[in-house]
Amino acid sequence: MAEPIVYIDRSEVREGKLDALKKAIGELAEFIEANVPRAISYSIYLDETGSKMTVVQIQPDSAALEFHMKVGGPAFAKFRDLIRLTAIEVYGDPSAHLLQQLDEKARLLGGGSVAVHKLQGGFTRFGCD
Repeated sequence: MAEPIVYIDRSEVREGKLDALKKAIGELAEFIEANVPRAISYSIYLDETGSKMTVVQIQPDSAALEFHMKVGGPAFAKFRDLIRLTAIEVYGDPSAHLLQQLDEKARLLGGGSVAVHKLQGGFTRFGCD
């Protein structure tokens, strides 16, 4: 069984762009919910000052996150003037293609780093009562 992928990215909000960013976040979340059916969770957070944004998502496997990147890619370009991506962290076993997609996203949105953390132990209980 393929292991889930947990994806976290962190960005700085560009000066004077918070209101536009909030609108774009709502539109993106609706788009992802409607067009990425295998996503388990997709959440976008702002810190209390509105200066930092964090995206947290859980996908059932690397292929599902690859699909998310393919479908969502054009929408990510809208964020280029709103944020500066500082880091992407992936927890799980991403494919080489997914890593390429994440590197492209990082370059597009500010050049942040991409780090992978491999599972060393534990378990997952999705869909359990």
